[in-house]
Amino acid sequence: MKIICIGRNYAEHAKEMHHDIPDKPVVFMKPDTALKRKNMPFFLPDFSSEVHYETEIVLRICKHGKSIEEKFAHKYFDQLTAGIDFTARDLQSEMKKKGLPWEISKAFDNSACVGDFFPVKNFPDLSNINFCMYKNKKLAQRGNTKDMIFSFAKIISYASQFFTLLEGDFIFTGTPVGVGPVTINDHIECFVEDDSVLEFDVK
Repeated sequence: MKIICIGRNYAEHAKEMHHDIPDKPVVFMKPDTALKRKNMPFFLPDFSSEVHYETEIVLRICKHGKSIEEKFAHKYFDQLTAGIDFTARDLQSEMKKKGLPWEISKAFDNSACVGDFFPVKNFPDLSNINFCMYKNKKLAQRGNTKDMIFSFAKIISYASQFFTLLEGDFIFTGTPVGVGPVTINDHIECFVEDDSVLEFDVK
């Protein structure tokens, strides 16, 4: 399986990161080794002193697809949840300044945390899904899919032009405004609507 991620998919987040709003989805990838095991803590890596959370809706691909038209994209994912795309922000900034790829800041081991999935049919309107993250029992980040620049269908159609989608692949669909750092002993809990889907400690 592979993990496809979309950057800058919420206008306010693009602004907080001082980026232009993109006219096409910004795509990067994480290897399967980036997937954190469900019941394990997230261990802060020793190569970064500034690790940030980015809370996102994650889609699960349910069948193979290539060059998928937007009007058929809904047939290629059957479940969704919330997840955390962890970012070593200091490494990312350093790589960006040098014009270098920044996979080491995004694709490191355990940097992709994925919650419990729910069937897509549970959500009557995929363009109006609330999700949020609490850090130490305090609301740290919230979003709604209505604020995405690129819809689930657009993301799937665009990504599938370049990568064949396989059953079991994950797509992180972008983070809203409000990203921030985590430190040792932080407790993280993510919700989709009123359901807690992901919970772990930072060590």
